[in-house]
Amino acid sequence: MSMSSAWTICASPLGPLTVAAGPDGITDVSFPGAAPRLDAALRRPMPAVESQLEEYFAGTRREFEFAIDLRGGPLPQLVWAQLREIPYGATTSYGELAARIDEAAYPAGLEPYKRVRLAAAAIGRTPTPIIVPCHRVIGADGSLTGYGGGLHRKQALLELEGCGKPDPAWKTRQTSLL
Repeated sequence: MSMSSAWTICASPLGPLTVAAGPDGITDVSFPGAAPRLDAALRRPMPAVESQLEEYFAGTRREFEFAIDLRGGPLPQLVWAQLREIPYGATTSYGELAARIDEAAYPAGLEPYKRVRLAAAAIGRTPTPIIVPCHRVIGADGSLTGYGGGLHRKQALLELEGCGKPDPAWKTRQTSLL
């Protein structure tokens, strides 16, 4: 996690999410068990973030309206920008996303399949999952592949957005794998 000037814990059906912010916006979202030690003196409520996440999990919010401050190199920044372009309720494959990025952003002469790997690595390092919807990227064959919060959470997020087989009960339960 980057240096934060404030942090909070937001309840969610996926377990408690640790959200950190700096002066320019949200910098990190961590799933249960993945948050680093944070200075207790910096913990404070973030009502806008908490209410927007609550609305998202209730199925009434499709986009977030708070600032995010993503830190990373040029290629990760381009990948994260592409992630933010994937509409609520839609998915794309790693290959499709990698192809949307200008070839000049990749090392010269890099083969297309290796571009996909670089893009996938940047997706895997998304510091603000859910807010930057990295869960909307799936395998070319439609399979769920890799997710920092676990595939069970990726599936739950896709179901919430209507991308998977709906399970109406998931919104009211916390995953048992926490």
